[in-house]
Amino acid sequence: MDLFDHAHDERMKNEAPLAARMRPRTLDEVVGQEHIVGQGRLLRRAIEADRLFSSILLFGPPGTGKTTIAQLIAQHTRAHFESISAVLAGVAELRRVIGEAEERRKMYRQRTILFVDEVHRWNKAQQDALLPHVENGMVTLIGATTENPFFEVIRALVSRSRIFEVKPLTPEDLGTLLDRALSDAERGYGGKNILLDTDARRHLVEVAGGDARNALNALELAVESTPPDENGVQHITLDVAQESIQRRAVLYDKDGDAHYDTISAFIKSVRGSDPDAALYWLAKMLAAGEDPRFILRRLIVLASEDIGLADPMGMVVASAAAQNFEFIGLPEGVYPIAEATLYLATAPKSNSAGAYFKALESIQSEGAGPVPIHLMDASRDAQGLGHGQGYQYPHSFDGHFTPQQYLPTPLLGTTFYKPSDQGYEAQITARLEAWRKTQAEKLIPPTPAEEPDDHPAADSPRRE
Repeated sequence: MDLFDHAHDERMKNEAPLAARMRPRTLDEVVGQEHIVGQGRLLRRAIEADRLFSSILLFGPPGTGKTTIAQLIAQHTRAHFESISAVLAGVAELRRVIGEAEERRKMYRQRTILFVDEVHRWNKAQQDALLPHVENGMVTLIGATTENPFFEVIRALVSRSRIFEVKPLTPEDLGTLLDRALSDAERGYGGKNILLDTDARRHLVEVAGGDARNALNALELAVESTPPDENGVQHITLDVAQESIQRRAVLYDKDGDAHYDTISAFIKSVRGSDPDAALYWLAKMLAAGEDPRFILRRLIVLASEDIGLADPMGMVVASAAAQNFEFIGLPEGVYPIAEATLYLATAPKSNSAGAYFKALESIQSEGAGPVPIHLMDASRDAQGLGHGQGYQYPHSFDGHFTPQQYLPTPLLGTTFYKPSDQGYEAQITARLEAWRKTQAEKLIPPTPAEEPDDHPAADSPRRE
């Protein structure tokens, strides 16, 4: 490196964003990830002893320290450290890295640690190209991803790696980082006279959403856009802080964990009859740009799966909300979605519609029984085969009911549907019990009484 390169590097460091300048330089400076790099933890011991031989995957939301941990590994290791971004690099770049790693191993017996940022951005073929070199130890992989590696990284790489989950930073962690930036004269604003109001500090911390980069970027914007007063003080008020970071970024990927976890929380809140939690998760999804039609489809499923006949209007309300949304669209279309959410969350619950799966299980395990002849279609084979003969039309009888066989003979007396005691379904219970009792009395003969054990019938076998 010549003097020009050195000057360029120093200028780039000084002109880098505050979040980059304040990146931790030692493991002790890392904030908020004590569970993986705290004193005595496995990963920290491996880094400090330069004994990181197995590949690792760092998984967590943006701005929580994944790249920082990788860079600290680079500072502590005698192995050659190579860093690439899966967003920019492809198989050609990977081949170059592997080729150079092989040369170093042959010439200098030096290991290579390869850091792949956003490793989930590589498709299966690109990840497959990396696999054999991880497997034979040519490179030790450090992969960073914001997505769940169990879904976004090929199974073979996951099985050969230790996974460390990097957690969102707490408000206390973010406050520590802001205070550090304000007091550090070398990399931060310690050389300036800055007054950060308590409510402004609280706003920056709360709205950053556990993301250190968000918090530091907002602080930088607030400081750089606020001129000093006549006393040389740069006063960061709540108004300035609100202008610097007006809206919390909602962590939500429509194809990732946040999508599935949030819709799961939403459905479970509605099922659990908690309208407040249901509205909260609904608001998160819509604020993050989730497709309202996806939410409405899930509500329609829930209306039959978790409410059913306890309140038949649940299905009507959910379906009407879906139809109304198509007429209205956003933003006013939020109202029918919210109304359906509240109705379903406060409705009586029953999962009796799941009786279908009991019937399906019976067919899959025992086979489908024949249709009783009196239930068969009489329009084609009534004269020749007797199809439909003996069928009794229920509306011709008092109460519009008459007991007759509907199930295959081997299943007589079988009950799949068991209504709950909730809402409208409680009314069904009384009617159904009466119908089933009458039907059983006509169709199912009583079981003959068994002979006493000490006087078995001489002319008939014992019933087992």
